Amino acid sequence: MNKRIAVIGGGFAGLSAACELAQAGCAVTVFEKNQSLGGRCRAFESNGFVFDMGPSWYWMPEVFEQFFQRFGSRVADHYELVRLDPSYQVVFEDGSTTEIPAGIPDLKSLLESWEPGAGQKLELFLEEARIKYEVGMGEFVWKPSVSIVEFFEWKILTQGLKLQLFGNMKAHLRKYFSHPKILKLLEFPVLFLGAKPGDTPALYSLMNYADIQLGTWYPMGGMAKIPEGMANVARKLGVDFRCGHEVQKIHVQGDRANAVVVDGTMHHFDAVIAAGDYHHVETRLLEKPFRNYSDDYWKSRTMAPSSLLYYVGLDQKIPGLKHHNLFFDRDFEVHAREIYDEPQWPSAPLFYACVPSVTDKSVAPEGMENLFLLIPVAPDMRSDEAIRDKYFDECIARLEKQTGVAIAPHVIYKRSYAHEDFMADYHSFKGNAYGLANTLSQTAFLKPKMKNKKVKNLYYAGQLTVPGPGVPPSIISGLVAADLCLKEMGIRSQNESIIPNEKRTRA
Repeated sequence: MNKRIAVIGGGFAGLSAACELAQAGCAVTVFEKNQSLGGRCRAFESNGFVFDMGPSWYWMPEVFEQFFQRFGSRVADHYELVRLDPSYQVVFEDGSTTEIPAGIPDLKSLLESWEPGAGQKLELFLEEARIKYEVGMGEFVWKPSVSIVEFFEWKILTQGLKLQLFGNMKAHLRKYFSHPKILKLLEFPVLFLGAKPGDTPALYSLMNYADIQLGTWYPMGGMAKIPEGMANVARKLGVDFRCGHEVQKIHVQGDRANAVVVDGTMHHFDAVIAAGDYHHVETRLLEKPFRNYSDDYWKSRTMAPSSLLYYVGLDQKIPGLKHHNLFFDRDFEVHAREIYDEPQWPSAPLFYACVPSVTDKSVAPEGMENLFLLIPVAPDMRSDEAIRDKYFDECIARLEKQTGVAIAPHVIYKRSYAHEDFMADYHSFKGNAYGLANTLSQTAFLKPKMKNKKVKNLYYAGQLTVPGPGVPPSIISGLVAADLCLKEMGIRSQNESIIPNEKRTRA
């Protein structure tokens, strides 16, 4: 049973795949091009500040808990998790600031103050979103989506009708609400899903359920504590990590991948799980006859946004900011159009400000503030220092206006990060930050396949395949890819379900 498996990439998908394979008795080697694990969820330190480089929202806490329980531990064994209250605050176009409470009763009261009857409608909206969440996260995300036949079971077909795949978020929300602030509040997760609300399946109201019902959380010490904990689990299971060693080629003999080339040396394996950027693996690591998709296919894909990021250290605290702050003080429609319809640098961008030092004193020196800024932008753009400085200055000016305090003179550390950096660090296709857009034509079995069609023992995991972008989906992607690999090697029964018992659909 001691099969040797290579995993390419040490992000969430690669780490979860490695754990699943190792627990099944495989000898697993993870090759990671960067010097540290975590993929986009790495961290770095400078001037006493600890900056999370990528994900900053911790949603769907049960996915993390069930991951660690799968391998005999708990989240609490690896990091302290706290629920944020308020979950976040929003700055609207009229200059008003609204804290979004963690409790449903308080949120209902808030919505009611904007639109009479909205509190009761929120209950109805969340009940429908709950069904989608439990069906989607309880069944659909655990399918490898290699074939449409997987979805032909009667139970899944009938559940699928509840997911509203053919409706869109824009119309769905307007069945319940009409106040612009409520609509903006409920549409905001869609901006990061990769399409405008009118082009995003109504299925994704499940994200609202995750936000409102399940809550917004934070791992003390920073988001990088999550992959750190996963890596510790993997090491206990015997996984061998090779950081700073990039795979240069997947060697195929006949119809099987029998080796990977690293630093000019061939390393032989019984199977390969590619958990790096799917496009990079296909176009750079595989010879053309063995690729799933053509260049024209990739050019036709609708990508989720990229991000222009800033990691900022301030030598003073900033009053008036919460852990998460959404600046919706500009026109949502204009910014969305400049991401999706007419790709360009935004004329008046929405942006997001994360201040983890509000919650966690360990990420900034005493009396100082850790500030993370994010502007969603179209993929496949090019930036220079002038562009980066322009948008930084605009964000700081709007922060100063909102808080009423000078911020620019107190910047003691600044680092920017954009498309070119995503490509350099992660081989990110078109410099995207979030993978493929979650449009109907790129959902489930319509996403790039998890299994190579021409190479029998080559599998893919991560945000460019199923189930999709985001931290919990990436963790699940690695588990599903590993499960598929184990079943096809005969190590796991074809009838054995990978779905955690707690995740089975209750709807």
